[in-house]
Amino acid sequence: MSVLTDTITLNNDVKIPAIGFGTWQTPNGPIAYKAVKTALDLGYRHIDTAYAYHNEESVGKAIKDSGLKREEVFITSKLPGEVKNAKQVTEYFESTINSLGVDYLDLYLIHAPWPWNKIGERHDADNVAVWREIEKLYQAGKIKSIGVSNFDVHDLQNLLKHTDIVPVVNQIQYYVGFTEPKIVQFATEHHIKIEAYSPLATGDLIHNAKVKAIADHYNVSVPQVALKFVLQNGAIVLPKATSEAHIKANADLDFTISEADMATLNAMTDTAPAHFHNETQG
Repeated sequence: MSVLTDTITLNNDVKIPAIGFGTWQTPNGPIAYKAVKTALDLGYRHIDTAYAYHNEESVGKAIKDSGLKREEVFITSKLPGEVKNAKQVTEYFESTINSLGVDYLDLYLIHAPWPWNKIGERHDADNVAVWREIEKLYQAGKIKSIGVSNFDVHDLQNLLKHTDIVPVVNQIQYYVGFTEPKIVQFATEHHIKIEAYSPLATGDLIHNAKVKAIADHYNVSVPQVALKFVLQNGAIVLPKATSEAHIKANADLDFTISEADMATLNAMTDTAPAHFHNETQG
């Protein structure tokens, strides 16, 4: 499972494990605790959570009980999309690190450019004000890297125009057939890495015959092809699972998809029902 030791260097020279362990929709309590503990036992060193997932307490306990040193685990969490008042940023950040039981975060993201019940609304001034508060936490050493999630090109341009620190990542829904080329191009031009959540199209890819044919060619599963596809496109990938078998399989990616097959996968547009990249809280 060498992929778990692979890293990507962010624009502030911090190294992030290329494959992370996602915890969206993983309920707080025994399920989240066991999933994260299992992932860490199997060699994952990048855990992704969020205030909105309501599982930071169990995630933090699993990290603590893993026996690993704090610096050995890359921890990401997120400021809720609903928080557009700069005065609330520190309060929510402190709540997150207290729940996780840590002194700092490796990566902290604005979860969305708008409140989740107002998808698509523009909150340009608020996002700038919130980002400036996150910059202060970064400069104080409480966060090692800062980024965003679900931001489109307009939202990214707004931050770059009015703030000092370029986000290190934009975490978006990204999978075979839905690769957000405009966002990816803009991000790449400004040295912002893409983090892919819902890399299996929330499960829809499993039923795609074209992807299945490619998976069969490499004698691997559709999820393994989907995850490797993201990595070979240079993005960070965040698979999530709760069973030990799936957690292990998601990191068993010791194969290479050929250039021709990558071209086929990158050209696909019919892999799943249309998922607007901002519909879910990944």
